Amino acid sequence: MTEPLEKRLEKAMAELHAAQEAVARTERELRSASFSALSSDRAVRATAGSQGELSGIEFLENKYRDMSPQELAASVLEAAGAARRKMNRHVMQAMAPFTEPSSNVPELKGFEMDWERIFGPEVLREEPEDTARGGQAAPVWRDALGEEGED
Repeated sequence: MTEPLEKRLEKAMAELHAAQEAVARTERELRSASFSALSSDRAVRATAGSQGELSGIEFLENKYRDMSPQELAASVLEAAGAARRKMNRHVMQAMAPFTEPSSNVPELKGFEMDWERIFGPEVLREEPEDTARGGQAAPVWRDALGEEGED
């Protein structure tokens, strides 16, 4: 026998209120989140804030002194991009529960999110640090400069 409409509506409203509270908690948490990343040459650490903005930059161990302006710029861009991707992935994980259908109320289907459209296609790709840590990839900045990594 099916549940009366009033009971189903009551359940749906309770779940809606719980979801609204969860969204508010998630928004508060995301507003204070930030992520840092190192460039592959370990010369730069960048920090991205809650909206993906660059909120910090550190030049590590005075390595910048021996770098060309192009190398330093590439290291900064690499670290900043990696920090932004970490932040974007954190947003995806935090919002994932709201994209799934309700187990208690089948009429609540969840939200469909096009993460690639929101953050760009790189957010769905695995980072080298996310894969097995066997071999080390060539630094991105070397590719950008057309170097093969010879010193």
